[in-house]
Amino acid sequence: MTMISKAAVGIAVGIAGIFVGYCFYFDRKRRSEPDFKKKLRERRRTKKQAQKASSKIPDLKDHEVVQKFFLQEVQLGEEMLTCGDVEGGIEHLANAVAVCGQPNQLLQILQKTLPPQVFHLLLQRLPSIGQRISQNGLAEEDVE
Repeated sequence: MTMISKAAVGIAVGIAGIFVGYCFYFDRKRRSEPDFKKKLRERRRTKKQAQKASSKIPDLKDHEVVQKFFLQEVQLGEEMLTCGDVEGGIEHLANAVAVCGQPNQLLQILQKTLPPQVFHLLLQRLPSIGQRISQNGLAEEDVE
């Protein structure tokens, strides 16, 4: 019985060693690539732009779509703040406040739950979001 367990441990250690060696080899190969940092920055930039594009304000006349957008933005904002992305979290929470039917009550709740500096940044972001919504509303009225 001890022979089987020694063999199993030996195989497991061998596989783990091969895996660690594989990781070191490809990490060194990846980092030695001349365009590594450039590609990494570009990837991060496109990801950030995709997140901003995904939070477009919906048609404010469709109550069901606005409600779904509101819940999505609150959830995304909370997740981003939890992960440490304060700017992204504030952006999504500001979108949620902007489309909320009762923004004062939501702001009171956010004031109690968010740290003071994050809440202050949220209040600073609200005017720009309001302008974006009003521009979005004017553009839709022109089409009709």
